[in-house]
This record gives sequence, C-alpha cells and structure tokens, in this order.
Amino acid sequence: MLHHLSIPVTNVERSAAFYDGALAALGYVRVWSDPDAVGFGLAGDADRFAIKQQNTPIELPGPGFHIAFAAGSNAAVDAFHAAALRHGGTDDGKPGLRHYGPRYYAAFVRDPDGYRLEAVFNPGE
Repeated sequence: MLHHLSIPVTNVERSAAFYDGALAALGYVRVWSDPDAVGFGLAGDADRFAIKQQNTPIELPGPGFHIAFAAGSNAAVDAFHAAALRHGGTDDGKPGLRHYGPRYYAAFVRDPDGYRLEAVFNPGE
C-alpha cells in the first residue's frame, strides 16, 4: 500500500550512518542521496524509506508509532539489532519471538533521534 515513507532527522549525516549500518543487515542500501536527504531501498530499485534534514526541532510521533522493516530471516533480525546498536541506536526490545504470531520474530531499537524501529521476520506471511 505505501509507496515510500520519509522522516525528518536532526543530523542527516549521523542518521545516514546509522541507517547505512542497520539497514544493510536487512539487505537494504542507499539508492540516492543529496546533502540534505538519503533514500534507502533494494539495490537498483527506488527508495522506500528516506531521511531528510530538518533544521528546526522535530517532534517524534506518539505512543504506538513505529516503523517495521521486513527481514529475510531470524538471523537478519539479529544482525539488524546488533548493527543498530553499533551505529548509535538504543535497544528497545531484544530479538525474539513475539506474541503477534507463533513465528513472528522481531527486534526493536530506537534510532539516534528516538524513532522506534522494528525488524521483523514472519515466515508464511
């Protein structure tokens, strides 16, 4: 349903380094960039997620909002979580099975601006 999603960030260079590392674990790469924005997606495809510099304070979305990235395996979820923490993210839920389904495996982190992110693998979905 969604074509793409963009979020404002307070420091595009810092956020780009975070997303380069965290999303690489899921097979996503930078598909374009300019001095004030970076788009991520599958190599050779259009962006599906973008970050854009905002030079005024940002307000994070309220409780319940998060961005879930598709993973190809439980190992990819684990790698996303580890990479996110190495690149300036904070833990918001270690990798593991969740109550959303018998095989729903996910991890949660917060990016450097505090956005809540999830990597999820749900085989058979």
